[in-house]
Amino acid sequence: MKIPRIVLAGATSGVGKTSITCSIIHALQKRGFSVQPFKVGPDYIDPSYLSTISKNETYNLDVWLMGKKQVLESFVSHSNSDISIIEGVMGYYDGFEGNSNHASTHHVASITKSPVILVLDASKTARSIGATALGFQKFHKNSRIVGVILNKIGSKKHEILCRDALEKTKLSIIGVIPKNPILNLESRHLGLISTYDNKILKNKLEKVSKIISESLDVDKILKIIKNPVSIPKNQTKTNKKSKVKIAIALDNSFNFYYDDNLNALRRNGASLTFFSPIKNKKIPKCDGLYIGGGFPEILGNDLSKNQSMKKSIKKLSDNDFPIYAECGGLMYLTKSITNNKKKYKMVGLIDAETIMTKKMRLNYTKGKLSSKNILSDTLHGFQGHEFHYSQLKSVASDSKFAFDLEIGEGIKNHKDGIIQNNTLASYGHLYFDSSNYAQIFVNNCVNKSRK
Repeated sequence: MKIPRIVLAGATSGVGKTSITCSIIHALQKRGFSVQPFKVGPDYIDPSYLSTISKNETYNLDVWLMGKKQVLESFVSHSNSDISIIEGVMGYYDGFEGNSNHASTHHVASITKSPVILVLDASKTARSIGATALGFQKFHKNSRIVGVILNKIGSKKHEILCRDALEKTKLSIIGVIPKNPILNLESRHLGLISTYDNKILKNKLEKVSKIISESLDVDKILKIIKNPVSIPKNQTKTNKKSKVKIAIALDNSFNFYYDDNLNALRRNGASLTFFSPIKNKKIPKCDGLYIGGGFPEILGNDLSKNQSMKKSIKKLSDNDFPIYAECGGLMYLTKSITNNKKKYKMVGLIDAETIMTKKMRLNYTKGKLSSKNILSDTLHGFQGHEFHYSQLKSVASDSKFAFDLEIGEGIKNHKDGIIQNNTLASYGHLYFDSSNYAQIFVNNCVNKSRK
């Protein structure tokens, strides 16, 4: 199967990968091409930027969470546009383990057999940029790097010095982007600010993408993707007949979901309905509830005021209703969230309090299931990830946990996944297709609907 595609990688984090990827999407669309975006790693925020510009859902490609086979299957199954573009994570060769390539952008580029454009920040260098590019070329026997984009060029003279230095590499220069404060996108928490329902940010993103796109050589990009290497075609997957309805929390507070997870639920017989814990008064009629990650602390006051919603969720759990919550969802189910010395009352389903901290907890996770739960009816190993700026305090001593972690902090003493009634709430995020999580969750919803 021949899929026109490229990977946009960075020499390091913070070189402008997201804004430049958006600009490439914008430029290709102006030429009449539809573009399907992907993001390497477990990120939820960057994909919202790519989706805003492309008007297509962005899918994550993460070897740690998904495994090589699932990464390739997901890439192929979702590459239904004219061109697919994959935005990398961190530095090009930065993997999960410091001494290996595992789960790096290069790893994903190799799995998908994609050509790579490397973004270089030229703001504090000139001739040395050639050494940097050459090092990335030679570091791995098959770097897959075919071109570079020079970002933050200070002047015409600076550009000439960088171009001359890159001649030895024989890499094609795809773009030269002038240094411009207007092109900076605000950062918050672990990455950028989510674009969900943020019109001001969306408008700025579109403006930035248009400006940067004018500094790109689109003809060279099209030449790179003109004759793609063939990759295996997937077997067609079909959705089972709808058996249950699962309600998904989706608003400014909760919008971190892998689209693959939602699709896995649909494939296993769930129809999805969406609701807002801020605006709606109660849960819509359904057979199960999924509250994903997000920033509940930012709109803590609005969430706290919606008493009827909090009561309806607590009542459902007390009646053994199937509920799965992760990260922001876990925080919402605790007794309270304290942020900037302000305390907001939450659902009170989990006997603990959430405290926002300045420490970032960003880990891939690995461990074993120690208790059966609504996502798993067997005890087995798993891999996931966690990222949050909060921790739980005053966790009840008799709390029952589902996960024992070998890697990752979790909720308490390297344990994660509090089980309360038929509710599972964890800091960790799971990729449903890495096991039969979606199938088990749907089956639990079916069993509850029949009672």
